Amino acid sequence: MQATIIFIYLFVILMVGLWAGRNIKNMNEYATAGRSFGFLAIFATLSASFIGGGFSMGNAEKVFLVGVTNIVALWGFSLKEILVARFIAPNMHHYPEAISVGDIMEPAYGREARIFSGLFGVILCAGILGAQISAMGYIFNLYLGLERMLGILLGCGIVIAYSTVGGMRAVVWTDIIQFVVLATGIPLVLYFGIEDVGGLDALWHAVPANHLELPGDPLAMIGLASLFLTFLLGETLVPPYVQRLLIGKNNREVWRGTLLSGLFSIPFFAVTGLIGLVALALNPSLDANLAMPYVIREALSPAMQGIVIAAVVSIIMSSADSFLNAAAIAFSNDLVRPLRRQPLSTRASLRLARWTTLVVGVLAVIFALSINSVLDILIYSYNFWAPTVLVPLAAALLGLGVSRRRFLAGAAGGVIGVLAWKYLLASPFGIDGLVVGTLMNLICFFAVDRQSAVRRPVAIEVLK
Repeated sequence: MQATIIFIYLFVILMVGLWAGRNIKNMNEYATAGRSFGFLAIFATLSASFIGGGFSMGNAEKVFLVGVTNIVALWGFSLKEILVARFIAPNMHHYPEAISVGDIMEPAYGREARIFSGLFGVILCAGILGAQISAMGYIFNLYLGLERMLGILLGCGIVIAYSTVGGMRAVVWTDIIQFVVLATGIPLVLYFGIEDVGGLDALWHAVPANHLELPGDPLAMIGLASLFLTFLLGETLVPPYVQRLLIGKNNREVWRGTLLSGLFSIPFFAVTGLIGLVALALNPSLDANLAMPYVIREALSPAMQGIVIAAVVSIIMSSADSFLNAAAIAFSNDLVRPLRRQPLSTRASLRLARWTTLVVGVLAVIFALSINSVLDILIYSYNFWAPTVLVPLAAALLGLGVSRRRFLAGAAGGVIGVLAWKYLLASPFGIDGLVVGTLMNLICFFAVDRQSAVRRPVAIEVLK
């Protein structure tokens, strides 16, 4: 029964994706779906995009190992979404023709900045995509008995198929379905898991006391603050989320959808993390990577398992398709396009984006086979974005002083900061190199070229 439900669900997702993506005629439609979506669609696709294997199975794994501090750390991401809704989303109308991060970076910092952000965007998206695909292999192996390789090929093959054909429109429509399934199914896992343990009181008594507390040691608190900042900065304005800011009908829709997504993530991260505690209470010797799948198998009936497994598959596929689409757009629009002497025709640009989607998907499958911890690879991938691109991109969107020299100084400071802190100093005090690198980028960016930096006035709109 489980296998039947899952295969029917996968078939429906594939058909919806292919149907939604029909009649795509140009890169604008492929990348932004014609900017036609309201706030509920933006809320659903943005939430489905960031709630991937790392923020679900990975969160359950880390809470199983270290306790609820990981939930608090993930709330850094929630704060980030709220801040983006308040300060960034209202300014997206300044870029009515943009389809990628490079379309924002080049007017502010020049062609080299577009290429730089495109390269690091592709690396980031490919890393996070690989993490999602790896999680997909675990799920299909555990519940369908498929070899991990075969499970990865099945799940990723479907994602690659509809993403290649339909671009952003296919991604958004499948994300909406996947969001409804995951937002319903995952809370059910926690509910039935707590019931299987014997209730909340039984759960609190079954897990170690230190799993329910924040660390009291000052150094441990510094480590927690560092992890909080890592999640706050790591995925801020990464290509898939910038694209979500570009697909709305107007600023009001974008602002409302982004804010709802940030607010929704707060209880959802608590739910996925607490599932890790349930797994710990049920089986302390369990492989932490399997915390969420184990609770699903032990606490739910066979029929309910099929529905909830579909929800877990939704979590992974909805994030994978978003980062796959973003990687393809970054490569074709921010790397290939500025490096060509002659511009591509409309048809050739669309064909390039589709071929790039296919190739990136295949490479991500290969990368996924070497991944162990899904959440760890997310944190590693963050180092390719926040210390290099985040500060200049945010400055451009906020209308702060920008110049080519500021971009170069910030990027150099960020890269040196990450490498020195992580590899020369071995991350003192448990502070992640991403935090230091981003801070160095910020300092270097604003320390140079004060006279020639150009400020574009941007008014933060009051959205009623």
